[in-house]
Amino acid sequence: MLSTGPMTSVQDKGRRGYRSYGVSAAGPMDWPSMALANRLCGNSTEAAALEFAAMGGTFRAERTIRFAVTGADCDIRVGEVPVQPGESHQLDAGETLRIGSLRGAVWGYFAVSGGIATPEVLGSRATHLRFGLGGHEGRALRAGDKLPLGAPEGHGALLRPASPPAAHRLSDPIRIVLGPQDRKFTPEVLDRLSTEEFLITAQRDRMASILDGPDLPAIDGHDIISDGAVPGAIQVPGSSKPMVLMAECQTTGGYPKIATVISADLPRLAQMPTGTRFRFQVVDRPTAEEAARRQASALAALLDSLVGKSTGHLTSEYLLSCDLVGGIYDPEAILMGRAP
Repeated sequence: MLSTGPMTSVQDKGRRGYRSYGVSAAGPMDWPSMALANRLCGNSTEAAALEFAAMGGTFRAERTIRFAVTGADCDIRVGEVPVQPGESHQLDAGETLRIGSLRGAVWGYFAVSGGIATPEVLGSRATHLRFGLGGHEGRALRAGDKLPLGAPEGHGALLRPASPPAAHRLSDPIRIVLGPQDRKFTPEVLDRLSTEEFLITAQRDRMASILDGPDLPAIDGHDIISDGAVPGAIQVPGSSKPMVLMAECQTTGGYPKIATVISADLPRLAQMPTGTRFRFQVVDRPTAEEAARRQASALAALLDSLVGKSTGHLTSEYLLSCDLVGGIYDPEAILMGRAP
């Protein structure tokens, strides 16, 4: 690693089963984008990759690898040759890869064939920056770091989606389910939550994102007996300014939680650039669950749609990834004895 942007860390799907010990899952801020980056490289969706904020950095591989960058549009160059985000490319041993600034988003994902093979801690390679746990020495990466890579899987085809993934619209509201402490807020305050605009402030990291907008005062103050907290929970501290908990959030909290961002919309909120204005929309639990199913189905369809791309010359890997039969013959004509 020759240089790196801020908050670059090793992430995988995250560690599960340790919240009762005070250890949150960590993992990516935008799970669908990381899953796509991995599959473009022939990896499991849960393989470890790099997550970076705003800017990628400069990298050099000691062996030939496939790589992919997802999350948003950005300038990517192998040597001096520009390549496209959202599809896989080859980086030969000794070549330099430069990943520039993201456009219109916050979090990018850089996956390599075989995945990042740092040691697992509590069953995961995910970096928990607040705890100094997992990843590479439990910290954000910096220039000079070297990361071990796993053995590549598959036949090594370079891949791209058959059609571009659907783009998120900033005008779409962020859907929320009220509670668990929504009764600590008056109907007037709850109305503000769903009818007035909020703004993404610069006070944000992998733990939480603090919003600006209308005050949301609680009826009897902002201290409660600590109870469970999850990513997406919207806590309202004494400032009356809401904060949305993110991937590295604490497992318990002592501020009332007025609502929770549904899991299908949390990656989109995480990707909103600082200064973005948006609205919340209150939905019920069945709607939230259906949205989660639709997101999972759409992601599975996208990953299943990946096709091989031409590298400028015909290789066995490229040919294996193509449908070389479809359109050449008519199966019904053959069965009817009408084929030549």
